[in-house]
Amino acid sequence: MNGVLLYCRPGYEKECAAEIQARATAMEAYGFAKVKPGTGYVVFECHNAEDVDHIAKKLPLDSLIFARQIIALHARVDDMPLYDRVNPVVTACEGLEGLGELRVEMPDTNEGKELSKFCRKYTVPLRQSLRKSNYLLAKENKNRPVLHVFFIDNISVYIGYSYSFNNSPLPMGIMRLKFPSKSPSRSTLKLEEAFHTFIPANEWDKRLGGGMKAVDLGACPGGWTYQLVQRSMFVIAIDNGAMAQSLMDTGQVKHFEEDGFKYEPAKTVVAWTNRKLNGNKIKVPENPSVDVLVCDMIEKPERVARLMCKWLLNAWCKEAIFNLKLPLKRRYHTLEDCLEILNKQLDDRFVIQAKHLYHDRDEVTVHVIWRNFLGDSSLKL
Repeated sequence: MNGVLLYCRPGYEKECAAEIQARATAMEAYGFAKVKPGTGYVVFECHNAEDVDHIAKKLPLDSLIFARQIIALHARVDDMPLYDRVNPVVTACEGLEGLGELRVEMPDTNEGKELSKFCRKYTVPLRQSLRKSNYLLAKENKNRPVLHVFFIDNISVYIGYSYSFNNSPLPMGIMRLKFPSKSPSRSTLKLEEAFHTFIPANEWDKRLGGGMKAVDLGACPGGWTYQLVQRSMFVIAIDNGAMAQSLMDTGQVKHFEEDGFKYEPAKTVVAWTNRKLNGNKIKVPENPSVDVLVCDMIEKPERVARLMCKWLLNAWCKEAIFNLKLPLKRRYHTLEDCLEILNKQLDDRFVIQAKHLYHDRDEVTVHVIWRNFLGDSSLKL
């Protein structure tokens, strides 16, 4: 097959298709997206067979907003007999070799979930047969490409591979988190997933450490504040509504009943220093008063984007995590407009990332940080 398979949230196939179309074209890998609403996946058909592997290898998955997984397609098998769904898949794997891991998956839909029990049982005999045929290594190897068998129904599958350095290590590309019972709202999982997605685990203590200062705009009832408090951070919560008393009782939260668009942190003198980026001298802040700004306000996304630019350009915070609520119509174009605002106002001193997280709904989570506060900062004195 001359195609790339991408997993996404059901209902966001058009956005995923528009994104892969634009990104592939920018790589001069031409083709067209095949979309069926509500399926939870998109197939991008390439005009040239060589482009399939090129996209799977060179288009970074973490740079895609709507895709949860990216797979180079090898074959599709239909009308498998219910009494034998192993041998047709093994036969279709001809031409593949040295694969280090097998994942049997299905779409993140109600129909897909009905296949989950079967897929778990099916994995064992399929793995054994693939190893006997030498398509799969005798022992699992995390450094080798991954074989994906993706059931679109109980008798039809897509077969393909992903590269270990450019795929999601999570089953179906989904980060499943346990809801903490003491959190005042389920929105807390959005921020927790954002931490895992945008901040490397070995930098959590430095960037989300105890005693650090955070601001939560639109905080009530405190789902995002809860995550910050759990990290032993001190939080200024801004919202005209009421905060959960359990959070106020920690002594780590100050609540100001103000409009998140009007609140400004206490004025402090920001020290600036000169650094070099790509041979050019630039100024970056040394001591923003707020370590982390978070924002999950239900507002027009363009307005939120401009507010975040204001905070960052004034060096009121080192980094920001915020949600852009997408309208029912023009979701992809609205997001493009917001990212254009961010890219135009924030220069190369900042790193911008965006992802449609599993715990997001009709929103995209964005992370922006001053480059000099990254653990692997490319700025030089």
